Amino acid sequence: MCMTTPRDLPSNPHTVGEIEGFVSLLMAACDDRKVNDALEKLLSMPDEKRRLFVHNWVTDLVIKNAPKDFTQAIACLQDDAVAEKAYEVIYQCRR
Repeated sequence: MCMTTPRDLPSNPHTVGEIEGFVSLLMAACDDRKVNDALEKLLSMPDEKRRLFVHNWVTDLVIKNAPKDFTQAIACLQDDAVAEKAYEVIYQCRR
């Protein structure tokens, strides 16, 4: 789940909760207002626009050899259900 390509990542987690980088991304959004604001802006985009933006971002991250856990975490945001849940989580952090 949330993989960029099979060769990019060593394992195939069964849930987003098993992706340490994704969990870390959400924790960072709860701890850092700038990260929260940036993630909220991304997750507030219409689904099609968000998916295209994330796809292009992941492509850039792969080309730049960004850390695989971060790349994988961002790739998760292409999934509409994951993006919706992530938005709920970061919204709760702001309270």
